[in-house]
Amino acid sequence: MKTLILLFISVIFFSCSKNPAPDVLDPTLPVVVTGSITSVTATSAYGASSVSSDGGADVTARGVCWSTFPNPTIALSHTSNGTGTGIFSNNVTGLSPSTTYYLRAYATNSVGTAYGTQVTFTTPFAVAVVPTLTTTAASAITNAGASSGGTISSDGGSTVTARGVCWSTATGPVASGNHTTDGTGIGTFTSSITGLTIGTTYYVRAYATNSAGTAYGNEVSFTTTGHVYLGGYEKSGLYNVGKIWDNGVATSLTNPANNGTVYTIVLSGTDLYAVGGENGGVARLWKNGVSIPLIVTQPGSMAYGVCVAGPDVYAAGYQLPQPGVPFATIWKNGVPMTITSGGGPGGWDQAYSVAVSGTNVYAVGYEAFPFIYKAKLWTNGTPTYLSNVDSWANNVVVSGTDVYISGWETNGAKKVAKVWKNGVPISLTNGLNDAHAEWVAVIGTDVYVAGIESNGTVNVAKVWKNGVATTLTDGTHDAYAESVVVVGTDVYVAGIESNGTKMVAKVWKNGVATSITDGTNDAYLWSIAVQ
Repeated sequence: MKTLILLFISVIFFSCSKNPAPDVLDPTLPVVVTGSITSVTATSAYGASSVSSDGGADVTARGVCWSTFPNPTIALSHTSNGTGTGIFSNNVTGLSPSTTYYLRAYATNSVGTAYGTQVTFTTPFAVAVVPTLTTTAASAITNAGASSGGTISSDGGSTVTARGVCWSTATGPVASGNHTTDGTGIGTFTSSITGLTIGTTYYVRAYATNSAGTAYGNEVSFTTTGHVYLGGYEKSGLYNVGKIWDNGVATSLTNPANNGTVYTIVLSGTDLYAVGGENGGVARLWKNGVSIPLIVTQPGSMAYGVCVAGPDVYAAGYQLPQPGVPFATIWKNGVPMTITSGGGPGGWDQAYSVAVSGTNVYAVGYEAFPFIYKAKLWTNGTPTYLSNVDSWANNVVVSGTDVYISGWETNGAKKVAKVWKNGVPISLTNGLNDAHAEWVAVIGTDVYVAGIESNGTVNVAKVWKNGVATTLTDGTHDAYAESVVVVGTDVYVAGIESNGTKMVAKVWKNGVATSITDGTNDAYLWSIAVQ
């Protein structure tokens, strides 16, 4: 009985005590839903997915993963789109055009990574656009060239098949004009710009071409170094105004009332010397635009040629000891030295050019006989006739021990363009039409001559190199090549060409003409110097 009572009490005690807490469930993988892809381009795709359950543990990473084969994992390409549950958007980039991709959403918690269902999509064919690029600022600028280039940051979805820079003296240069060709593909490239004109502003753009077209970088500009100086005159009303043009910008050395002109200019270091005249017969010498007196012992004078030898400046021209009778004269540092003794048999002569080599002073021009002119060379004042027929000497230069003289000589009916080398004449034309050799320049073994040759109707401007002529004008209007200078591989010629009513001052660089004046007034260029 006692035992039964104890058992009953125990049953009552345990039946009256509190029930124990149930066991806590272990966390599981998250539940992920892969959303549909709503936007697809050739290189990207966009959609939205969600994490509907964290599986009982915090979601520490979520996103989508993709591949070109099924069942991609986060070990491959994937996005990272935050943490926790809920909807998230994803933008997949860096895809290839015309390619099928497999994509799954994923979510990671402490248990591991779960994946949603797999979806597929195909990127469309890429539509190319023009490349993206920038232009490199110009550097290494000289009087005839510069360096530039560009950087192509994107090919626009199509291979760049041509690239380089293009340039012009006007804004907006295009690759159909002056341009370089500097390889293919994207990246940085360097371009060498050549064949430029001294002292000129150029505009440059990099370009790149693919199947979509040609694109251009930003525009940069630069100005080439150096100067092209020109001497001549331009009409102002009834009078001539002597001028010097520096890279096309004119400075007047005489005023209209003085009726002046500039005949020859020459550089010595950084100094520019010019000679000419004004007031109908007053010889003038200018240094850097400032007049230097030439002593004139006779009532009339004119200076045609100038040269500088060390500290000495020589000018060549004439004085008039009696009206209408010029005597050839050389001025040394402004002091005249008459190099004739009363003119020739006809009573007068003139010196047009002067050159100095060592202790020798050479001057050329003509001496007038009763009915003809004779080309003449003076060496230290001693005259030598270059021809016994009607002839004229215009210019003299000395190269080494050789003396070159340009001019003309008649064949009895026509004037033949000539160059005399050490007194021996060389014909530049065949004598069928009139021709003149106005200026000679010698560079090494090459002899350049500027002049004219008639086509039977009008005069045509020409330049000869070693006797081979290059025609500068088309023979429609009168034109004259008066002076030539060579810088490196570039040949500059100064002269004039009619526009039908007025004479226009022009410069030809390697045969390409640039107008210096606008043709409103007559203008003449007699000389050119390049620095």
